Amino acid sequence: MPETVVITGASAGIGRATARAFAARGANVVLLARGRAGLDAAAHEVEQAGGRALILPTDVADHQQVEAAADSAVGRFGRIDVWVNCAFTSVFAPFTEITPEEYARATQVTYLGFVNGARAALARMLPHDQGTIVQVGSALGSRSVPLQSVYCGAKHAINGFTSSVRTELMHQGSNVHITTAEMPAVNTPQFSWVLSRLSKSPQPVPPIYQPEIAARAVLYAADHPARKQYYVGASTAVTILANKIAPGLLDRYLAHTGYKSQQSDQPDHHQHRHNLWEPVDDEHDYGAHGAFDDRSHTRAPQLWLSHHRALTASLLAGATLAGAWAGRRMTGCRLG
Repeated sequence: MPETVVITGASAGIGRATARAFAARGANVVLLARGRAGLDAAAHEVEQAGGRALILPTDVADHQQVEAAADSAVGRFGRIDVWVNCAFTSVFAPFTEITPEEYARATQVTYLGFVNGARAALARMLPHDQGTIVQVGSALGSRSVPLQSVYCGAKHAINGFTSSVRTELMHQGSNVHITTAEMPAVNTPQFSWVLSRLSKSPQPVPPIYQPEIAARAVLYAADHPARKQYYVGASTAVTILANKIAPGLLDRYLAHTGYKSQQSDQPDHHQHRHNLWEPVDDEHDYGAHGAFDDRSHTRAPQLWLSHHRALTASLLAGATLAGAWAGRRMTGCRLG
């Protein structure tokens, strides 16, 4: 029987690429987002890839809409096997230039949207004692940057929330799992439709990865949910590790470089539509990719290494032993 997967933020970016990836293995894919054109195009791609699609226009900030979507998914396909929380919105601006209403809205979508999704998923998974929730996180959930206080705050909150729920499920001995895939900079349409008050157009900080890399990580996390987190891309692993070792140094570095690195050389006239309050892909489909295809990586060797930790540890141990042996040989030669 095909698995049933619910994906929030499914009309574009990582959610869109993830929908295609699950469809390629024959899944029933339930698509949640606000933009009708993006949802229609995503559903077409799911069907083309070999899956079955169900479109459910949903604002994840509204818990009643999320619950209704979950009911519709179960009513159509009988159960929910995997729930992927991916939807978000944000504001690119210094904190003092974001209104209270904008901050609340972005937090409701980006943080409470994950909470609402997890609640709806658990209500339908726990009675059957099976299912997996995958939280699409970010390196910025561990290491904050300037100009993205609302997004960083929400992603930090998601990590805290997820860890708490995870330990509750462990306490219960449940076969329902929750895990997180921590993402690097990804080439998605968000930089074209985010609310920005920067003088130049916002951009991701390299290295940038294509959303298909992120989608493969989500599928792997869904299939192997026993681990708490997966780091996607070497930049994510390095960023999180560096923040553990030298957070103060990173504060100073980002204070110096963080403004410029997140802006392109193109002026931002603040005349384009943004998706904070209303969807941008309601009449026009943006697809999974953003405007940075020429700068984005299609491969992430670190992702393979993260999936094969035992082999990686063995290789590192072997390299260490080989280095120690070579060092002793050289010392012996010099002494002789």
